[in-house]
Amino acid sequence: MSDFLLDPEVTFLNHGSFGACPKEVLEDYQHWQLQLERQPVRFLQRELPTLLADARRTVAEFLGAQPHELVFVSNPTFAANTIARCLPLGPGDEVLITDHEYGACRFAFQYAAEQKGFRVVQQAITLPVESNEAIVDEFWQGVNENTKLIFMSHITSSTALTLPVEAICQRAREAGIFTMIDGAHAPGQIPVHLGKLGADFYTATCHKWICAPKGSGIFYVREDRQPMVDPLVVGWGWGPEKTFHRENEFVSNHEWLGTHDPAPFLAVPAAIAWQKKHFTDEARQKAWDLVRSAVDQASQIEGIQRVHPNDFFQQMGLIDVTALKLESDALKTRLYDNYRIEAPVIRWQDRMFIRISAHAYTTEQDIATFVNAMREIAANA
Repeated sequence: MSDFLLDPEVTFLNHGSFGACPKEVLEDYQHWQLQLERQPVRFLQRELPTLLADARRTVAEFLGAQPHELVFVSNPTFAANTIARCLPLGPGDEVLITDHEYGACRFAFQYAAEQKGFRVVQQAITLPVESNEAIVDEFWQGVNENTKLIFMSHITSSTALTLPVEAICQRAREAGIFTMIDGAHAPGQIPVHLGKLGADFYTATCHKWICAPKGSGIFYVREDRQPMVDPLVVGWGWGPEKTFHRENEFVSNHEWLGTHDPAPFLAVPAAIAWQKKHFTDEARQKAWDLVRSAVDQASQIEGIQRVHPNDFFQQMGLIDVTALKLESDALKTRLYDNYRIEAPVIRWQDRMFIRISAHAYTTEQDIATFVNAMREIAANA
């Protein structure tokens, strides 16, 4: 698709890792960088507060939140570290996660657990999944009287599984348990309404499925939970001598952490506008259909299996290539060097997956290239 700068010589099936930014969004991003460099003091001190507030309003409307309930962050890892460090967790307390969680965010809680004395407990979600109700019931087996926080992905990175987070958040609230949802792969791929979701805390990237510039993400904290959340980095928006006064204490504390390039944040509204104009429901359905076609065709090859029923994945899908008995690094290198296919090979527990992503630029020929490559690789395994 001509809207993107992706190398036409590469079959790019890895939007899920770092996204891809349309040209017109990149132009908006570069516009803000030029504005910053033309008059840094005016831009950062006098213009930026209003610009960030406008951008947050756009993102809040897109995600079904209030503008004062979210701030921009560089990525969900930052937000996970914030919650892991600031919540009053200590000896005897437990944070319950699934065994599908993204490593960096899991590490943030494990590190804080070593410092503060609480436990991080992993509850298995067995594959293949059967129903949302079965997922909730299996996950809830890990809950006990010591569970203080549930941290889980909206759509998992390693296994591309859409989890029933709204049902889990509702059940957690009834039990008096805090919830934090890692939505790195959700906004832009599936509808997200934070007001209805019911999570206490939510974080997401904007540079993946919203297609904003790299280094743009959001951190949502429900208004009644904001007094609990101290800033991970204390800056000019904190304390009696603070120089930044935003809509409320949460935004003041968390929005400005020191001098940095805010252009990725300011370009998020342009990415949302591009989504609404170019990546319509019809285009998104086409991307879903392409991923499902790739999974369906590849899973008919001897030694390759599907992982999830179609209802549990969207623009990212998985095939299980464990039976091919290949080394993951060697398989990834082979895909790229021999076929110019960019797709992640993922080790999860004792299984090996290939994750396939599709977006507006993905074509039927891309899927055919991938399936033909897998047919040759399997035949020679």
